[in-house]
Amino acid sequence: MKYCICELNLPMIEPVIFAQDSTRKSLTFADNFKKYMDTTYSVFIETFGCQMNFSDSEIVASLMQQNDYSLVNNASEAHVIFLNTCSIRENAEQRIRGRLRELKALKKKNPDLIIGILGCMAERLKETLLKEEQMVDLIAGPDAYRSLPELISKATNGLRASDVQLSGIETYDDISPIRYDSNGIAAFISIMRGCQNFCSYCVVPYTRGKERSRNPETIIAEAQQLFDSGYRDITLLGQNVNSYAWMQEYNFSKLIEKVAQINPLLRVRFATSHPKDLSDELIMTIAKHENICRSIHLPLQSGSTAVLERMNRGYSREFYMNRIETIRKHIPDCGLSTDLISGFCGETEEDHQQTLSLIEWAGYDLAYLFAYSERPNTFAADNLNDDVPEEVKSRRLSELIKVQREISHRNNKLDIGTITEVLVEGNSKRSDEQLSGRNSRNKVVVFPRMNFKVGDYVKVKILSCTTATLIGEAI
Repeated sequence: MKYCICELNLPMIEPVIFAQDSTRKSLTFADNFKKYMDTTYSVFIETFGCQMNFSDSEIVASLMQQNDYSLVNNASEAHVIFLNTCSIRENAEQRIRGRLRELKALKKKNPDLIIGILGCMAERLKETLLKEEQMVDLIAGPDAYRSLPELISKATNGLRASDVQLSGIETYDDISPIRYDSNGIAAFISIMRGCQNFCSYCVVPYTRGKERSRNPETIIAEAQQLFDSGYRDITLLGQNVNSYAWMQEYNFSKLIEKVAQINPLLRVRFATSHPKDLSDELIMTIAKHENICRSIHLPLQSGSTAVLERMNRGYSREFYMNRIETIRKHIPDCGLSTDLISGFCGETEEDHQQTLSLIEWAGYDLAYLFAYSERPNTFAADNLNDDVPEEVKSRRLSELIKVQREISHRNNKLDIGTITEVLVEGNSKRSDEQLSGRNSRNKVVVFPRMNFKVGDYVKVKILSCTTATLIGEAI
């Protein structure tokens, strides 16, 4: 089971190396590259952070291929290395700085190597990053990926280049992302960018700008193309997907319904909901369509209304519980997951106990948990006192983890003896003789391979479980 959190309200993922083989044709911005015209240019993209960053890397890969770059699997083979970065926690940024230290040997061996920092860390630190990390040749914020060819051109000409201008309109909705995954079954579609909730602890509004939604026609067309290409599990992605709005025509409820109507064999998920924007209409839409997955990620952050107010979350404990009750009423089999922060500014022992009690009451299948880490230039950093000692944060976090692990295991035990439909996504991590997939509730299910293949829907009877996985046999 994963125990981590991202204030983006998106589950964090391990660093992902993004690569795809292709043949480079010719440079479209050759003036600054004449000395390299006999060379096949290649780019290596490594992604840190959340699913939104992973989706952005797919966009970057597409833009680079449009500018005649090939994508390679190894940093040592690349002319350009991009690190797509995360700024949610200090630890995330330190991992990226550590990765830069690892790349120094490549830079020393090949002085012409271009190293670029993309994404949230570039946006947060801006030109300061170029001063702090002398081996970095360029930086580009989340809204500046179209300028990457120009930035590379400048860097190749000996200049250190940057573009961290945030946009009020950029959604990359005309870019067809290059899908990087191991199975060709599951994919993300970014439906909106940015955030304007300004939770007091969070850097996202400052690193990704204000909310703006994509044209729904481009989203539906992208989903249709993915289905036609064999994809069967699509996640609609955004900082707060249920605040999606396109003029007066579309809200998120209508959009997800349109995507679900592409084909009953297409599973549709979404990440992530903000509790204050989770409408009854959306809950009823999910209940209406069987292929909209019975799984909702609803970040709580704290079970105390007083702490939620300091976090500027926009809802109370009671409001949040009402949303859960409404979900349970209309979608009784819905899986629930959440995000929680331990030890936020001013959190008392009573506040902590309220969070523990709400975890027990809600019965989450999964929770992403971590101790509060102050981020520079946020409201909390500038106006609130980070007054919970680190040892107290750690102890409270351990208590949250212990309770959630018990609940997750208990919930999985309740599935023993039931039959669930699983979409096969690949081999089990432990054995090639076992297949692995997810059911509608987003639970991982492992079962014997037999004659099934990736992309099949399989009815599986659950025989046993671990805290994180259901184990069964096909029927």
